[in-house]
Amino acid sequence: MRFGALLPNSLIDFPDHISCVLFVTGCNFTCPYCHNPELAAGNLDPQRSLSDTALYAFLEERRSLLEGVVISGGEPTLLPELSQLCRTIKAMGYAVKLDTNGSRPGVLKRLVGEGSIDFVAMDIKTDPGRYAPLIQKAQRPEDLVESIETILHSGLPHEFRTTCVAPLVTEETVDRIARCIRGAQKYVLQRCHGGRVLDPTFFKNTGRVLADSEMDRLRSLAAPWVEECIVR
Repeated sequence: MRFGALLPNSLIDFPDHISCVLFVTGCNFTCPYCHNPELAAGNLDPQRSLSDTALYAFLEERRSLLEGVVISGGEPTLLPELSQLCRTIKAMGYAVKLDTNGSRPGVLKRLVGEGSIDFVAMDIKTDPGRYAPLIQKAQRPEDLVESIETILHSGLPHEFRTTCVAPLVTEETVDRIARCIRGAQKYVLQRCHGGRVLDPTFFKNTGRVLADSEMDRLRSLAAPWVEECIVR
């Protein structure tokens, strides 16, 4: 296995854990505002990529310094060896957090059933029925809902996240998402930041970053449906 990059130390990506963040390459979504376009496209940068051997050596050296490993992307559930990767990391004494887009509920169910992950975060891009055409032309809404239900009933610490970009995310969108994840431990409404994105023309045409007042309004709509709702 080869991975796209490794962030050696993070205090914010895994709640209550000092962690590193492992980035896999390749994604089945084409979010125009994606801030990791190279990883999403499956490209490996020789200066940043690493092998599984190098990863395990790094983790062996950091046993006394790190508590967890975040597996992010790209989309980790596309990795055929994901289950084995999670089990190997856990066998080394680390907790594992998975970041996923929720498109492959079967993989997610298997990981939960095996006890291979300790925390799961799912990005919900917009109303599950509105992923086409910008996010995924062939994405089945039922798969996204199944992943949401799997997480809600997993018994694992979890959070759902939505990057707030118009016109993909509106008051109606957030209301529908919040109802879909009702009872969730945490719902994070994420600001979209500038910089390199997968489709730079998106913001020149229809895309727009939401103002702080709009973000606060979305939080007020979602908060009654979940245990905690924050703007990040």
